[in-house]
Amino acid sequence: MRIAATATAYPPYYFSQQQIVEAIKEYWVESSDKSGVLERLHSRTGVDGRYFSRPLEEYRGLDTWGKANDVWIETSENLGEQAIDCALKFAGFSRDRIDAIFFVSITGVCSPSIDARLVNRMGLSQNIKRNPIFGLGCVAGAAGLARAADYVKAYPDQVAVLLSVELCSLTWQRDDLSVANLISSGLFGDGAAAVLIAGEKVASSGPRIVASHQVFYPNTHDVMGWRVSEKGFNIVLSPDVPLVVRENLGRDVDGFLAQHGLTREDIGSWIMHTGGPKVLEATAEALNLNNGELDASWTALRRVGNLSSASVLVVLDEVMKHRRPAPGTRSILAAMGPGFCAEILLLEW
Repeated sequence: MRIAATATAYPPYYFSQQQIVEAIKEYWVESSDKSGVLERLHSRTGVDGRYFSRPLEEYRGLDTWGKANDVWIETSENLGEQAIDCALKFAGFSRDRIDAIFFVSITGVCSPSIDARLVNRMGLSQNIKRNPIFGLGCVAGAAGLARAADYVKAYPDQVAVLLSVELCSLTWQRDDLSVANLISSGLFGDGAAAVLIAGEKVASSGPRIVASHQVFYPNTHDVMGWRVSEKGFNIVLSPDVPLVVRENLGRDVDGFLAQHGLTREDIGSWIMHTGGPKVLEATAEALNLNNGELDASWTALRRVGNLSSASVLVVLDEVMKHRRPAPGTRSILAAMGPGFCAEILLLEW
């Protein structure tokens, strides 16, 4: 199985971190007494700016979950089509070459799901195998890639597309002034990513997906996720996230590599979920990466923020297009997310 192509797509509205802070002060009138905390938290996210689904002044009008979710559906369709078509163009494939579609998101819901809407919108095959996945959060980019690879392993003459669309700005809760919500409002942005995964009988020059590995950490469901209410998604974001990364990621990567007769010294590049500054620092500490190995992740975080499941795919796209390793180089691609869990893939270029 090989990664044939990657692509990203973003809404047309991009704002600096300071512009967003000022808008939030207006959006959350009740936060006036927390403006200092808000500015301090946003300044520490490592983010220069982010894409948003709507102009900042329009968010005040999205005062119900239904209104926000309608924007999620509209924007997801637009970005999904853009990302998939861009990936197809890079790979030299036509739309009718897609045999299966895996769709991951945690920031909105609809039925039929976005993948079904794209089948109609894009005229994709009526025999396409649809795989919508909800609930995995930040880990879903890596997990979706692994599940798509499993699919083409079973069908080596076929091509699957993984689409991630995350519109985190549409989950803001105006009456939630918790530290977790203030942090998330300064960290998460909007965007989409698509990856084409080709079976071994399909000509492709991209990196080979050698294997994948999943780890679930029992009794950590309160570390990250959503509390769902009549108002929509309320962020669950524990300060223990970096601790979970620090205590588990190194051991789990080492165990996975050992299954293939490898060690960290055999890995030439690291494609890691962006998380946030504390998560990336914990990742570097857990894996003893101190020589710029995570530069692609830091760059993605600074440029577009944390895009939940799309983040690790944005980093993959950066590596595919601008930091492509030499042939024969091995990479680890990994993300962690609600569960709490980890998904790790071994690639070979």
